[in-house]
Amino acid sequence: LKREEEWGSRVPGYDFTMNRPQTPLTSLERSLIKLKAERELGEWAKEFVDFEKLALEDDGNDGNMGRPIEFIEDQIWEEALRDLGKGSSTLDVVKAKADIIQTKPNNTLNQPLVIKDGDEGNNEDGMTTASVITNTACLSLIPSENDVSGIGEVPIRKDAVIVMIRHGKTANNQLGIFTGWEDVALAPEGIEEAKEAGKLLKKHGFEFDVVYSSWLSRAVETAWLVMDEMDCLWLPIIKSWRLNERMYGALSGLSKRMVAQRNGEEQFKAWRRGYKVRPPAVSSFSQHYPGNDKRYMKYLNDVRYSFRESLIRSIESGKPALARKLPKTESLYDCMQRTIPYFENQIVPEAINQGKRVLISSSENAIRGLLMNLCEIPEDVISGLEIPNGLPLIFDVNSKCIKLLDDGSGIDPLLKHNFGSAASYLFRPCQNEDGSDDDECDIRFMSGTTETLDFIRRPTTAPAVVET
Repeated sequence: LKREEEWGSRVPGYDFTMNRPQTPLTSLERSLIKLKAERELGEWAKEFVDFEKLALEDDGNDGNMGRPIEFIEDQIWEEALRDLGKGSSTLDVVKAKADIIQTKPNNTLNQPLVIKDGDEGNNEDGMTTASVITNTACLSLIPSENDVSGIGEVPIRKDAVIVMIRHGKTANNQLGIFTGWEDVALAPEGIEEAKEAGKLLKKHGFEFDVVYSSWLSRAVETAWLVMDEMDCLWLPIIKSWRLNERMYGALSGLSKRMVAQRNGEEQFKAWRRGYKVRPPAVSSFSQHYPGNDKRYMKYLNDVRYSFRESLIRSIESGKPALARKLPKTESLYDCMQRTIPYFENQIVPEAINQGKRVLISSSENAIRGLLMNLCEIPEDVISGLEIPNGLPLIFDVNSKCIKLLDDGSGIDPLLKHNFGSAASYLFRPCQNEDGSDDDECDIRFMSGTTETLDFIRRPTTAPAVVET
């Protein structure tokens, strides 16, 4: 108890992890856990005892030649606590001692166990074992606060990478107001979120070669704050309206709660999350129409002219005038029709294919569309994906998966952040081209309602016995 108290005072999140509520187990789950424990105990014992040479009768000798029994675990814990007292990183100590006091987890340790009819497998004892079918988030281990043991300072990442970050919170986010193309500044909370993101990226050794952002102030400001914390304000920022948030049409500036009360919850969800459902459009004279914003009227020149809008502007001004076709409302599908081509035709050839490290600062629906394309998330579940404000999402170009960065809190990121019901589609196993597990996925948490079963592994098939 004393050792646990000392360790708990030094490991961030230890008490939270140990004291979290447990889901009651069914009789089948208890049986599987017992079977797993018995097998691992037997395998562990074989490392120290040759059962074939054991005498059939007990001679009463404890095998220690009369000396008192030594518990190596106690020695290891004491060494770890001394190392911590000398200023070593908590996680460095854990990694150094883990291979002595723990068996290395199986590749499927980070996957919860789900039982389905007809989905059982038989093991060597004739027992049935459930199959592992889902995943949890890949979390890159946080480096030491001072350096990496044996290396010095945190090594800078050189490989091409894409980091996407949703802007920090705005006052509209806090009040639950549809924002869309409305240009609002970051709230104080959003400023802190962006700064923390920059600090976290720097701590993990990230550097960027180019930054992409939308034309919206909240996204640009977030990019600035991240770059400021990383000491790279000199980097070029390439801004494009094609990375703007989805255009919410006549819903822009309205309270989400009021829209739900007036139009019903079902219609509200369809307008807000529907993949191809558009909200009501704004008129050409609305303050929310981009065609009345000087920045789009003067600088947006990569879309065609609109005959109807040109006629309206000509009548309004009393002289011939040309006006481009700008969105009056958009669904997520419409938003993706501008973000995905820009990503594939501009960002990929000009940056990713050149081996550059890319930061994309944008809004929720623009990032949701990019993730839907990169992670192949189905249309019928994309509405359930949430993108947290100010959280760096790392897309590994090599393993083609999304990673998160350990912030040192010791809390499962799927509990700390809301990724919605489609999180399992976002966080798929990170594997290298040869099929091996990505080494950067250092931490695997047990999340969701099946957390008590996460550590149950798929048994390996026993080798066939050949009779001679």
